[in-house]
Amino acid sequence: MIKSQLPPVVSHYAFENEAQWQLVVPADYPAFEGHFSDHPILPGVVQLDWAIQLGCQYFGYTAAVAQVEVLKFQQLIQPDATVTLTVQHLANKHKLQFHFSDGERRYASGRLAFAEGVGS
Repeated sequence: MIKSQLPPVVSHYAFENEAQWQLVVPADYPAFEGHFSDHPILPGVVQLDWAIQLGCQYFGYTAAVAQVEVLKFQQLIQPDATVTLTVQHLANKHKLQFHFSDGERRYASGRLAFAEGVGS
């Protein structure tokens, strides 16, 4: 997977097996170009990439994802949105579970499985 540029991080919080990042998705973010000029939306593959990059970096995995499980896109992320990415580490299963949200609004969620023995 090609790494996308990460958006600005407003805040970061972590506790035990969970980490959260509040992200601002600026209107001039490169992924919006060509992705529906009349109604720009953030591509799902970019959201997945952010979850992989930040989750792997924080929890010590390489970006070599063995499988993407239960991936769902519930709402569209539009320019100038502020979203929270929450990543939970399921260490005994070698998985990261993630979701993008803004309060009660859920944008996307999924689970990333890694090869056994990889990660902290």
